[in-house]
Amino acid sequence: ISQNLTEKLAERGLQLLTKVRKNMKQKVLDAFDKVLLRKRAIVESVIDQLKNISNIEHSRHRSVFNFMVNILAGLAAYALKPKKPSLNIEKTFMAVV
Repeated sequence: ISQNLTEKLAERGLQLLTKVRKNMKQKVLDAFDKVLLRKRAIVESVIDQLKNISNIEHSRHRSVFNFMVNILAGLAAYALKPKKPSLNIEKTFMAVV
């Protein structure tokens, strides 16, 4: 991430967390940010399930109402799934600290 983009996001009160690569400068992260980076794969898998299984990613709606119905139906279908991944951030954070 460029320094310019980091500063623009900081002006808005946002912080972008990314994994550190070989060619990046090492940043000091607090323990909670490290936990969030570890849980990134779970979050991305949930987003993938919402987009692909629940068919939320559909860009050709003819009305705002149709868009909202599609989103709510996808979220309801996901909520009714018997097995959903959990983050358990509190337990992981306490193990790190």
